[in-house]
Amino acid sequence: MSKQFDVIVIGAGPGGYIAAIRAAQLGKNVACIDAWSTTAGTPAPGGTCTNVGCIPSKALLQSSEHFEHAKLHFADHGIRTGEVAMDVSKMIARKDAIVKQNNDGILYLFKKNKVTFFHGTASFVKAVDGGYEIKVAGKAEETLVGAQIVVATGSNARALPGLPFDEDKVLSNDGALRVGATPKKLALIGAGVIGLEMGSVWRRLGAEVTVLEGAPAFLSAVDEQIAKEAKKSFDKQGLKIELGVKIGNVDTSGAGVKLEYTNAKGEAQVLEADKLVVSIGRVPNTNGLNAEAVGLQLDERGAIVVDGDCKTNLPGVWAVGDVVRGPMLAHKAEEEGVAVAERIAGQHGHVNFATIPWVIYTSPEIAWVGRTEQQLKADGVKYKAGSFPFLANGRARALGDTTGMVKFLADAETDEILGVHMVGPMVSELISEAVVAMEFKASSEDIARICHAHPSLSEATKEAALAVDKRTLNF
Repeated sequence: MSKQFDVIVIGAGPGGYIAAIRAAQLGKNVACIDAWSTTAGTPAPGGTCTNVGCIPSKALLQSSEHFEHAKLHFADHGIRTGEVAMDVSKMIARKDAIVKQNNDGILYLFKKNKVTFFHGTASFVKAVDGGYEIKVAGKAEETLVGAQIVVATGSNARALPGLPFDEDKVLSNDGALRVGATPKKLALIGAGVIGLEMGSVWRRLGAEVTVLEGAPAFLSAVDEQIAKEAKKSFDKQGLKIELGVKIGNVDTSGAGVKLEYTNAKGEAQVLEADKLVVSIGRVPNTNGLNAEAVGLQLDERGAIVVDGDCKTNLPGVWAVGDVVRGPMLAHKAEEEGVAVAERIAGQHGHVNFATIPWVIYTSPEIAWVGRTEQQLKADGVKYKAGSFPFLANGRARALGDTTGMVKFLADAETDEILGVHMVGPMVSELISEAVVAMEFKASSEDIARICHAHPSLSEATKEAALAVDKRTLNF
């Protein structure tokens, strides 16, 4: 006999588990289905973010940054360490422990909020009276019926045509997080978030890293001034980034990987590496969903088609996160998950794409919200710009990291903040002030007149806002 639920959420990534918990808090009888498993076969909710994305990558970035500080910068503080070595297996074990803590935390939240969890792969069977029949293929097959269905199945790494991931020599983000020893030479295709973050991890640990990018410009989605500042820092660190390349044959028959490509000048090049990480984007995951059984509409990319409220073409079926349009960001999925749960409960969920922050957790970190200067120019918007370097910030000097700047863009007439762009230490935390300000339609003067703690990195935010009107307090 089918088990009946008010809401069934398919997928327990950031969009799915958040939607399930919020719907339960709003009084709904909720089930959440997820297929991720640990190596022992136990449930591993959290999706790509928790298992092979946001959380484990930050763990490795933190470990590798500590290692580099101990090796290169502790002496500046008077700290004597002797010879410093990295135990990669210990670093990976720490990362795995953090992932498990997050998995277990989600299961605890399900229990606390009375969400019924099913471990297995979910698929549509048919529309029935009272909603939709969903099959769960796990250790034991289950049949559920839900009045409302929320699809949050996430995305998968995009492979190069003709070069599938083997997670040994040719790695996705999954394999890049499980490398057992520092490779002597590491190649990456794609200078986006994953490429830069994974490249940074293994460069710090001693790998010779080359990042190949097809686009002619570095981080074209980022404000051009900020991207140039970041590129300058990466070059100085020894992260080799080649732009405007065209990938040719990739040979994995030998001990490593032999990669043929042409550079921006059209010259033929050969790159040999121990490992190759392919980070050329992600594709929506609708594998095994059996969308055709109920007529769920997909677009040419395989994404589920939704409207502005995340409604699909089917009554009572919603979709959120990477499997729909919009940026593939965990926090965007979370916002959509909450909004959909509230809409199901008759409330008015809210997601503002214009104030979704972006962060790249390299060193220096890169963060931004709103429009870039090149976008404002292309749109013919009259604006004012102001920036302030961390070189002139007392807290940054004390930290020993004065790389980068904060940049404000404001409407020339109203002074409303149109975009804030940062590169430097801990800007992943600083960007939130800009998000709040933009959500409340603040002006750059509003930020300039707010008292910021001294000494703090946030003073650079205040100074950049002041600089929009060519003022400064010169902290």
